[in-house]
Amino acid sequence: MKPVIRTTPVRRRTAALAAGHSCVDVYQGAVAALVPFLVAERSYGYAAASGIVLAASLLSSVVQPLFGMLADRRPAPWLIPLATGAAGLGIALVGLDAGYPATVAAVALSGLGVAAYHPAAARLVRATVGGPGHTAMSWFALGGNIGFACAPLLVVGALAVPGPAGWWLLALPAALGVLLGRPPARTGAAAAARTAGAPAAAPEEDRPAFLRLSLVVIARSVVFIGLSTFIALYVRERGGGETAGAVALFALFAGSAGGTLLGGRLAGRWGRVTTVHRAYAAAVPAVAGILFLPLPLVYPCAALAAAALYVPFSLQVTLGQDYLPTRMGTAGGVTLGLTVSVGGLAGPLIGAAADAASLRVALLPLAVLPVLAWALARRLPEPVPAAVTGQGPAAPVSRGGRPGGPARRPGLRCGRRRGGGRASRAGTG
Repeated sequence: MKPVIRTTPVRRRTAALAAGHSCVDVYQGAVAALVPFLVAERSYGYAAASGIVLAASLLSSVVQPLFGMLADRRPAPWLIPLATGAAGLGIALVGLDAGYPATVAAVALSGLGVAAYHPAAARLVRATVGGPGHTAMSWFALGGNIGFACAPLLVVGALAVPGPAGWWLLALPAALGVLLGRPPARTGAAAAARTAGAPAAAPEEDRPAFLRLSLVVIARSVVFIGLSTFIALYVRERGGGETAGAVALFALFAGSAGGTLLGGRLAGRWGRVTTVHRAYAAAVPAVAGILFLPLPLVYPCAALAAAALYVPFSLQVTLGQDYLPTRMGTAGGVTLGLTVSVGGLAGPLIGAAADAASLRVALLPLAVLPVLAWALARRLPEPVPAAVTGQGPAAPVSRGGRPGGPARRPGLRCGRRRGGGRASRAGTG
């Protein structure tokens, strides 16, 4: 059976959603990219600067589940272009420099837009494919990570333009994202209307597995957000200049883009769960290298760490949706947004520790958290992919996690048993 993603209309809609995701997540990356500027130009301390990141993260943490529940109860594809516009407007308003509270409020508006976007978009991606969606979700996540990677370049280029015009240039990706988001939103609204009265199956949920997965995503989020917020300052503290800090941040974001796309391919070979815990094992030495190796080696370590942390990214989204098959919007909102935003809550703690001691000391816990994520991910079951309500049955999943072939029974472990042997090919491990 050929995956549905190979049909031309589905490819086009997926490409539009991926490009639109890039136009939204560039603003998540822009928050971190603005930190060195705010420290230098507005005399913010580490704790105050990390509070800017907290503003976006905290609001997303509070409202993201609400948007997820809305997407499940009454699909709202129209939220996609509206949320995109809010994300860009908030970042542009930071340029007004009306004081710290106004800056926090502007970043919070951007965070609200990001929070509204992810549950609706993640559900629409899965509905577009109508099956397991590993490849489509990888491309969708890749679009977001490309936006992350381009954020430092966008910020540096826009702020090189003197006066308010430079800040308003930061809103251009949002304008493009609104245009890209309108056709998929119309398609999603039409599909929701057609399937509103369709009978839906009631597959079982695996809430313990979803909770464990959420802890994995939180640990990963703390590591990546901590690095993305402070790596530019860390490089400058170790003797690199402002440009060197921007290069390190770009390496981090570029590595995340490559890791996201690689995740879908590796999941087709090993299965999602095995791919996830192996990626976290690879992240341990890479993060440690950022902290302990000489400065020239920080750049490749940053790229490798980001790749290892982002290989699981799209896979965790589809795993969450399959653990909660009747609440895919909520699951997508949590795995794409809520737990990621919770990671931002650690930013002020890292900043306070850096003010009290040094940035290297404050970043040391980030080398330990990938170990925790690896240990938790090893105990996750590999679920059978579920279909989005009204989209028809999902394609069965083979023993390697690919569409087609004999399906796994829900709840079976993927990878190694506790005793160290691999699960049998019959899936009876």
